[in-house]
Amino acid sequence: MSTEQTFPRPDRWHLLTEAPRMVSEVAALLPTAPFLSQAPRGDGHPVLVLPGFGGGDTSTRLLRRYLGSLGHGAKPWTLGQNRGRATPNLHENLADRLSAVYRESGERKVSLVGWSLGGVYARILAHRFPSKVRQVITLGSPIGGHPRSTNAYAVAKRVTKAPLDDEVAQERRKLAASPLPEGIPSSALYSKSDGIVPWQIAIQHPGDFAENIEIFGSHIGLGFNPTVLFAVADRLALPENGWAPFAREGWKKLAYGDSEQQSRNSA
Repeated sequence: MSTEQTFPRPDRWHLLTEAPRMVSEVAALLPTAPFLSQAPRGDGHPVLVLPGFGGGDTSTRLLRRYLGSLGHGAKPWTLGQNRGRATPNLHENLADRLSAVYRESGERKVSLVGWSLGGVYARILAHRFPSKVRQVITLGSPIGGHPRSTNAYAVAKRVTKAPLDDEVAQERRKLAASPLPEGIPSSALYSKSDGIVPWQIAIQHPGDFAENIEIFGSHIGLGFNPTVLFAVADRLALPENGWAPFAREGWKKLAYGDSEQQSRNSA
């Protein structure tokens, strides 16, 4: 599918309720804490967490702390506010950050977790440096269509003051949408009630090492949503050479959506 294809933007109701829904997701953390503490534990391998557009390491702190409590080696991106193409030397500094985390861990492969635009960067890094990447997890990331489909496009154009449709941007979108190099698992978490990124461009074509996981929640609350936290921890806990699709058994049949989402065109 063309990465220049556009989809209808998320409806106004989902956009306007983003903030109150995010508050409810934060409020759900306390009562779900016992359940979250039972998520699979990690093996300490490094996990680089990339924030969404407009966010920085503060926005991913809770996610990183939660992963750290389970033995996952969660690391911040350390590049300040994510301002898209206006971020100074973005792709060069991201490459350096990945290399630094890789070296500091004794050259253990790094898992990448990217929220929204951060997920686009995560997939690009996996394509550029496959020998350093263990797996990729994206949270509501616009990886399968043109960013004008999102409700953040106009803001991004004002903030970045850089072309979003030039040849470089098109090539990066194409790279992010392409299947990851062989053997690198990828999990795309998405919500059909996302008020910023239409779910149709937040999913990937399923494959032997590629899956989509539907959650129920807002876009700006993805880093605080209990079901997102659990799913990310579950994916990161898998053995390096023992990846398997997310299992929707027991209570997870109610907490997560359809496991058979196959097409960006389906309703």
